[in-house]
Amino acid sequence: MKKFFKHIGPGPLVAAAFIGPGTVTVCTLAGVNFGYALLWAMVLSIIATMVLQEMAARLGVVSQKGLSEIIRQEISHPILKGFAVFLIISAIVVGNAAYEAGNISGGALGMETLFGNPTIALYGLELKVLPIAIGALAFALLYIGNYKILERFLVGLVVLMSLSFLMTALITKPNLLQTLKSAFVPSIPEKSILTIVGLIGTTVVPYNLFLHASLAKTKWKDKADLSYARKDTIIAIVLGGIVSMSIIISASAIQAQDISNASDLAKGLEPLFGVYAKYFLSIGLFAAGITSAITAPLAAAFVASGCLGWESHLKSLKFRAVWIFILGLGVIFSSIGFKSIEIIKFAQVANGLLLPIIAGFLLWVMNKVSVLGSYRNSKIQNFFGLLIVLVALGLGVKGVLSVFNVF
Repeated sequence: MKKFFKHIGPGPLVAAAFIGPGTVTVCTLAGVNFGYALLWAMVLSIIATMVLQEMAARLGVVSQKGLSEIIRQEISHPILKGFAVFLIISAIVVGNAAYEAGNISGGALGMETLFGNPTIALYGLELKVLPIAIGALAFALLYIGNYKILERFLVGLVVLMSLSFLMTALITKPNLLQTLKSAFVPSIPEKSILTIVGLIGTTVVPYNLFLHASLAKTKWKDKADLSYARKDTIIAIVLGGIVSMSIIISASAIQAQDISNASDLAKGLEPLFGVYAKYFLSIGLFAAGITSAITAPLAAAFVASGCLGWESHLKSLKFRAVWIFILGLGVIFSSIGFKSIEIIKFAQVANGLLLPIIAGFLLWVMNKVSVLGSYRNSKIQNFFGLLIVLVALGLGVKGVLSVFNVF
């Protein structure tokens, strides 16, 4: 057991990154509106995530470079390189800044169930206290700049989150046979297409590919560690998938139309299954919010450093400046209750375009002997990788069109 924990790497951080308040909300809506029917979409998402994240981890361990560094290195055409760098920085840095307020607000929502919603008045503004407290905790952990401390804290939160959502699901006493059938037999209920897109889109996220490659090279320096990197990736992402499925199962227990987010779900579960269901769900939502509030600025800092050729050390000044900027924006917007729909729409469009591009580039790089040598992709890995790129392209187009109400 001690050896197992010693070799835990960035996998739990990646799982923590994709299970944010957005994922919790989408899974809640999927369960409330469609019951168990869309569990198969989550299973599909987890398989796709494992395939792509294994590639990202392998790239980091073998090349000892982050994905954004490889992009800058391998694209030789100056115009293409400039476009790639612009698109990546726009989607990841601006996108994560847009979503950071949501991450912090989600964590605060979980705490509100336990501690209420305290506010303070400052220069005529009424500021929420909980987002400031969550921001301060995230700042302290990131500023310490110690990967082991950050890793252990996030692993602890992921375990807490997993247990919280799993206990919530067990309290609702799900139908085991129906759960297994829905997980492995696809069905598409009427008006469920956008929810399916949402489930896959919140699990297979582009910034996690950058985060995983960068953290993998920080954790492991030897190619002999690849087996640990693979086990770490698979275990963490399967655990993340179980968390997401637990939320869908929990939400399936309530057939009410007035539930639009996880906070409503917590209130809805209480009269049916007792006060403990509410507390388990609230703790899980807090853990989901704070883990994403830490990993989103961290990913943006790795991306910006790699794209612009900066040192990507956790304690370097420019690296810190990026995550402080994003975390600061998130805290300000969350504490004053500000939501910029246009910025979030831009982030959705940029991420919708970026996922198939980055997945395609990753697949291309994973076949380059000059980068990976004998550790390049096998034919089976290429087959699944290409399939995921095509699905990501379709989802990206559909996601962009949905933002503009075209589809």
